[in-house]
Amino acid sequence: MTSPHPLLHTGPSVGFDQPLEMLAACHARMERSLALLERLGRHLHERGGDGQARSAAADVLRYFDIAAPLHHQDEELHVLPLLRAQGQAGLAARLRADHQVMEHDWARLRPDLQAVVDGAFDAAALPSAVARWTQFAALYRRHLAAEEATAFPVVHAGLTPAQEQAMGEEMAARRGARPPAR
Repeated sequence: MTSPHPLLHTGPSVGFDQPLEMLAACHARMERSLALLERLGRHLHERGGDGQARSAAADVLRYFDIAAPLHHQDEELHVLPLLRAQGQAGLAARLRADHQVMEHDWARLRPDLQAVVDGAFDAAALPSAVARWTQFAALYRRHLAAEEATAFPVVHAGLTPAQEQAMGEEMAARRGARPPAR
């Protein structure tokens, strides 16, 4: 772990006027958070719960407490209904089920990260914590791959400009952000 804040670089900027591209960009940030989570496990094993570990754990907590739930809402309000409307109810159901499992798994592993932030992580608990983190990251990666390879292209192909505008406006409003220009 060389940098205490590896999530500061967020990559290309997209806005609410391109809501599907914004969701894809969020996937890149999710991947960075998952990679940070995995590096955290190695760091805790090698160096213990130092300042870098606490900072990394706080970054992962912040991302999956704030951004990930908004992202899941975006998909459930906009992507999944469009998948169902385009005859992809099975895919929509699978992605929804993934969200539920990811939320459950997050609730199980969140206390591990909070303990790291608080300087109270028990080194003896590391193997079971890393197993939870690895399972969480693997499910997220499978989910992101399915969305990028199948769900987003299907939705994009059937998305009208009016739907895209409404989607971007709703996503911005839920975040208290300025809506996309018309």
